[in-house]
Amino acid sequence: MGGSGPTGEIAASASSTAGTAGAAGLSALARRLRQGDASSLPVLLGLVLIWGIFASQNENFLSARNLTNLVLQIAAMGTISVGIVLVLLLGEIDRSVGAVSGMSAAVMAILNVQHEVSPALSLLAGVATGALIGLAQGFWFTRFRVPSFVVTLAGLLAWQGALLWVLGTTGTVNVYDPLISGLAGTFLSPGLGWGLGALCVGMAIAGQAVTWRRRARAGLPPPSRGAMAARLAGVVVLVPAVVGLLNADRGVPLALLLLLGFVIGFDLLLRRTRFGRHVFAVGGNAEAARRAGIRVDAIRVAVFTLCGALAASGGSWRPRACSP
Repeated sequence: MGGSGPTGEIAASASSTAGTAGAAGLSALARRLRQGDASSLPVLLGLVLIWGIFASQNENFLSARNLTNLVLQIAAMGTISVGIVLVLLLGEIDRSVGAVSGMSAAVMAILNVQHEVSPALSLLAGVATGALIGLAQGFWFTRFRVPSFVVTLAGLLAWQGALLWVLGTTGTVNVYDPLISGLAGTFLSPGLGWGLGALCVGMAIAGQAVTWRRRARAGLPPPSRGAMAARLAGVVVLVPAVVGLLNADRGVPLALLLLLGFVIGFDLLLRRTRFGRHVFAVGGNAEAARRAGIRVDAIRVAVFTLCGALAASGGSWRPRACSP
């Protein structure tokens, strides 16, 4: 009876509209996936597939111990990757980061072990080595207009040879200093890990609220509530899961916190500072950036220097030994 009246017609119309909207949303998502414009979703789906295959082949793959070891390895590689992202934003490439990472770690290890330099100064020397290498490669690229691919490929070969020279006949240097080895070997207590996890969730919620208020204050349309809810739900679910998994083994590693610090810090640098806007401008159109008064060559040299320093930082987190 109710379905034959105006109310029933409205309900049927609303249901049809919702169905059409849902189909359109799925069609738009499929189109974005085909065109490679779905943000990190294809990467996450690929990771789920890869992890499923590995877990089916080895029952220990998803164990807490193995995943903790993976986190420690990701921390070093992730730090190096932050510098690579900066270079890619310029539309350039740096092929030498692996060799720069090893070279800087070797300098740190030799100074600390063979010359008994304090661990703090050894770490600073290693990071400075990477920064100077990045500065030299950036200067060569901008001053002589040699493509960055060629410059950094030559650096890849040169710094591998320099690494062998620095290490000498031993080929391997074991580092036992507590401060240096502690970068990759320190784990937080379970209580502290849960406290930091709660802090991360709170910061994510506060960040979304600040974004909402800033857009409203600027007269911009508010962000999609669905997208915001999805992000917050991901954080609320993912952070406790990760903390619980790591606490099941040795705890949250300090290296992971350092990586997150680099990621958040450079994200703020790129999105909230003039330098970050200049990086995007140079990467988008270098000639337009130059005509707008941006010192394009200085930005490029600075980015390559930061990339070298981050490569050196990642190399410093390799636990206990340095070898070519």
